[in-house]
Amino acid sequence: QAQLSESGGGLVHPGASLTLSCVDSGSKFNVYAIGWFRQGPGGGREWVATTSWSGRTKLYAEFAEGRFTISRDNTKNTVWLQMNNLGPEDTAVYTCAATGLADYPEAHPAYKRADRYTYWGQGTQVTVSS
Repeated sequence: QAQLSESGGGLVHPGASLTLSCVDSGSKFNVYAIGWFRQGPGGGREWVATTSWSGRTKLYAEFAEGRFTISRDNTKNTVWLQMNNLGPEDTAVYTCAATGLADYPEAHPAYKRADRYTYWGQGTQVTVSS
C-alpha cells in the first residue's frame, strides 16, 4: 500500500519554476507507476504526467510537454515534478497518485486516467500570480 505525501507548492510569479516532490512512506514504491494530476479553480481534475515504475517511461500532457519534467528515485521513494516557465493557467492543487499499471505501450493510455490510480496524496497548492 502506498502512502503519498506531496510538498514543494507555493506562490510564484509568472515565468518562475517550482519542483514538487511526492514521497511514499509505504514499502512497495518501486512497483508503482506514479502520476501527477492537477485541479484548478472551478475545474476538473487534469492529468499532468506519469512515470512508470522503473522511470523508463515518462508521459506528459500536451500542456506539460517541454516545460515539466517528471523523475523518480526508487532508493528515496520519491518522484519529482519540475515545472518551468509557469503561468497563471498552471495555478492548481497538484496531487500525486500511484497505480500498479504495467509498463508496456498498450497500457500507457491508461496512465492518463485518474480512475486507474489506487492511492492518492493530499495535494499541494501551486499559485502563479503577479
